[in-house]
Amino acid sequence: MAGKFEGQVALITGASSGIGAALAREFARQGAHTVLLARRVDRLEALAKELSSEEKRSLALACDVTRNGEVERAVDRVRTEFGRLDVAVANAGFSVAGRLMALELDDYRRQIETNVFGVLRTLRATIPALQETHGRIVLIGSMFGMMSIPGATPYCMSKFALAGLADGLSMELAASGVSVTHVMAGVIDTELYQVDNQGVLQEGPPRRPPPKLLKISPEQAARQIAAAAYYRKRSYLLPVHAKLAVWAQRHFPGLFYWAVRNATRKALAAAN
Repeated sequence: MAGKFEGQVALITGASSGIGAALAREFARQGAHTVLLARRVDRLEALAKELSSEEKRSLALACDVTRNGEVERAVDRVRTEFGRLDVAVANAGFSVAGRLMALELDDYRRQIETNVFGVLRTLRATIPALQETHGRIVLIGSMFGMMSIPGATPYCMSKFALAGLADGLSMELAASGVSVTHVMAGVIDTELYQVDNQGVLQEGPPRRPPPKLLKISPEQAARQIAAAAYYRKRSYLLPVHAKLAVWAQRHFPGLFYWAVRNATRKALAAAN
């Protein structure tokens, strides 16, 4: 049976691990050719080899979304190799953590540069090709783009920005047939908590990860995200605990903020 994305071409930033790698596998499972963008070329090439077959091709391209021109060069290569682009997933990102007064302004700039301007560079590079195919854009945001938590204001700010971008952009592009799906992900079991404030992967987690009970696997997330993109949903919140948290914040704000303050108190005290 043909997959939902049979014969299409899906480009994914931040494809070397986590949600990005899982999405590459899911799009390939659904019949798409995949274009993998990230800085860690060794991981990309291994994944591209895994996903390549007689029916499907996978292309690994070194790309840093914080540098002007790199995503454009990748899209030029996609046009040369495949002649089309159908899906663009802006997934590359990381998390800066810490109290505001313990961080520097450069920490905030570094966060916004990757998580916001990296997305803008990806969009500006891919939209012309997507307009030709009436394609799909997927923005990987966060539940923390709907509610903020102490000790993570740089990350929350960056994801709040994506919420504003996604809503307006979906209306801008509607006439051209390009859809925008804003994914608000909860806690996914990825390397996010092993990456420090400089964006460098560490051996051990530089911050305490959330309880396993709250996590879902990247593979579970990827299946839901790919389905949301296929059906051109404007927004998609996952998993269930994220939906419950947003519901509680909206309907019981006093109780919600009390619970968050108490849940994060120990972590914030340890960070001092």
